[in-house]
Amino acid sequence: MQRSTIPGLLLCALATVQAVAQSSPSIAPGYDSLAKPPAIISSPLNQPTLSPGVVLLMELEGRFAESVAKGGGKAFATWFADDAVTLNNGRPAVLGRTAIAAEAQWDPKTYQLTWTPQGAQMGPSNDMGFTWGHYEGHSKDKNGQPITITGRYFTVWKKLADGTWKVALDASANEPSTTGECCALPKP
Repeated sequence: MQRSTIPGLLLCALATVQAVAQSSPSIAPGYDSLAKPPAIISSPLNQPTLSPGVVLLMELEGRFAESVAKGGGKAFATWFADDAVTLNNGRPAVLGRTAIAAEAQWDPKTYQLTWTPQGAQMGPSNDMGFTWGHYEGHSKDKNGQPITITGRYFTVWKKLADGTWKVALDASANEPSTTGECCALPKP
């Protein structure tokens, strides 16, 4: 599959899940991703209208984050399906858990990756869903000065034949370093 078709397929899948959730709330009730966020952002798990599927995805995401905080890159790779994909800023797609594990070699003592899920949605068949939120990466430069990167992430989860849940796709984008950079045209 060409890399350029993956975003199109994801958008199509997201639109389908959202359309089903809006047109058939009894089939896919849960977090309304298009709703205006409250003035004060609270934990999505405190919302009384969450479906069991959304709660499951948020719990998976929390266990994933806790595992990575303790085990670094080695722990990160264990959460991925064999055929998983990662997409990151300006870098080629990484295909498969083996390749993801080869790249995820950071030690939690030198690089701390943390994230906070802000929402989730379960698909109508309850065997695939997605989460999204905000992440931070903390490390030090060669002079020992702290470096922090922040951004947004999107994780697609799938239920395997044995009943376990694994990450099928993990995509992230760093926050722009200054206001307005996200929409500026490249300079010749």
